[in-house]
Amino acid sequence: MSAPVVNLDFLRAGSRGASVNYGGAMPNMHMATMDDLRVDAGAGDALAAGFMLPPVADPAAYSREHFKVKYTEDNEQTLNFAKGTTTLAFIYNGGIIVAVDSRSTMGSFIGSQQVKKVNPINDYILATLAGGAADCQFWQRNLAVQCRMYELRNRHRISVRAASKLIANTCNYYKRYGMSLGMMMMGYDNGKPVLYYVDDEGSRIPASKDVPKFSVGSGSTYAYGVLDTNWRWDLTDDEAVELGKRAIYHATHRDAYSGGICNVYIFKPEGFKHVVHQDVKEMHDYTRDN
Repeated sequence: MSAPVVNLDFLRAGSRGASVNYGGAMPNMHMATMDDLRVDAGAGDALAAGFMLPPVADPAAYSREHFKVKYTEDNEQTLNFAKGTTTLAFIYNGGIIVAVDSRSTMGSFIGSQQVKKVNPINDYILATLAGGAADCQFWQRNLAVQCRMYELRNRHRISVRAASKLIANTCNYYKRYGMSLGMMMMGYDNGKPVLYYVDDEGSRIPASKDVPKFSVGSGSTYAYGVLDTNWRWDLTDDEAVELGKRAIYHATHRDAYSGGICNVYIFKPEGFKHVVHQDVKEMHDYTRDN
């Protein structure tokens, strides 16, 4: 039996409107850059730039109609992206604490118990992951590229404030296309701890002493209960780490879509450190016995 012949001509074509005949099929071409597409660009402009879109007249309306991306939307849509996780971060007197679970769900099924939900954008910025795994991973890698390009062009590192603005602009740009992303970004700007919340609607909220903590995901309600009760500005490092652990434990204990491993990071002016990697079942056994 002869091997199938695959037409790879599209790999030799540029992503800026090169004319190649694909026999009616759209190839998986390179992602369009931000200057390839205007805000008012239509489907034809997007496809010419190499961006994969549904072959319909109005891709945005098609995405909203057929792909459920929020818990409050119509349950009769074609695909229901039921997601679950618990991520949290807060600022205190000694720095920033980030705590997450590691469970990935596909509706009522557990897809993985080993998902890494805290990812470094670079050596001095961390970002959490909540929402659709594909969107989060793709756009965080895209953000890392943008941050690196900024450093090369300007010869100094990008601030957390500017990096959060980049991803917020991206989310706002594509917010009608069914993105599923909720993330927190943290680091130090000018020696001060900085924490931002960014979501797929383009929202960008900075943390402050009045709003020092964020939690994202299906278990966030339970995490907020623990954080609101026990957070204070003058926490010690050990108390802050323990608070992050306890908030994740209670969320995973009550939310079926959260679980796996509790990971806690502490962010200081000199950098971040992974300080806790513990199975939530062990945390439950310890809490029950003590």
